[in-house]
Amino acid sequence: MKYADRNGNRWEETTIQDRFLEKLYGCKTGRTAARLLARPVISRMGGRFLETRASRLLIPGFVKRNGLDLREWEARSYSSFNDFFTRKAAPGMRPLAWGEDTLISPCDGRLLVCPVTQQGRFLIKHTSYTAGQLLRSHRLASRFAGGWALIFRLTVQDYHRFCYVDDGVRSGTRRILGGFHTVNPAANDAMPVYKENTREYCLLHTRRFGTVLMMEVGALLVGKIVNYDGAGTVKRGQEKGRFEFGGSTVVVFLEPGRVTIDGDLLENSRDGYETLVRMGERIGQACRMPGI
Repeated sequence: MKYADRNGNRWEETTIQDRFLEKLYGCKTGRTAARLLARPVISRMGGRFLETRASRLLIPGFVKRNGLDLREWEARSYSSFNDFFTRKAAPGMRPLAWGEDTLISPCDGRLLVCPVTQQGRFLIKHTSYTAGQLLRSHRLASRFAGGWALIFRLTVQDYHRFCYVDDGVRSGTRRILGGFHTVNPAANDAMPVYKENTREYCLLHTRRFGTVLMMEVGALLVGKIVNYDGAGTVKRGQEKGRFEFGGSTVVVFLEPGRVTIDGDLLENSRDGYETLVRMGERIGQACRMPGI
């Protein structure tokens, strides 16, 4: 896997999990097994155990393996592993980038910026998608043709809460049922996991960035995507929801001509590197529209 940070550093890293998933999704038998594991019932069963008091025994080992600094999180005791997994950041740990025209990251994760063609197509690594496939609405997808798809991939060590990228009025949530494949790039290279997985999205109507589509994609052992709000007015940086255990993805679609994405993110993405970002961090700037 190829990663970059905002300081200009780049590196490649392959974990034991990466190698296992490459083998699993790299053959027909493995993909068949993966489809069984991706069934919602498997995620629900795992989720039930992670809600038990006994699951708290997993917390110390998880913290050590992933090098988590507990000072970043609210100081309290946890009733289960999932209670720990959905922990809140301590005050001041996810500050919002300054500037009302600044586009912020909605979450922690590994960001890949994908241009959307006029035909609505974009590439996530080596797999081609269309906005219409993800949204199950070609009419809605046409609004984002020529714009950007921002893919924020979360792994287990990331903060699994997400926020609104701007002030605005949001629509209700549309839920598309599917499986729960891992969102590791090894799986995406073998099958179009983003259009197969369970996902939810809403539209956020903003003054600065036009209409922004915010989508949450479930993944292996993510038994639940929790969105807090229905239609109504929301604020920049307001917590939108959370994922329960496992990796997952937030996808943001931007209309053409509304946002200038930061140059380092574009360069890294063109070269195949995912850039590590944090919730509230600057990732772009609103384009100045005529008459504004």
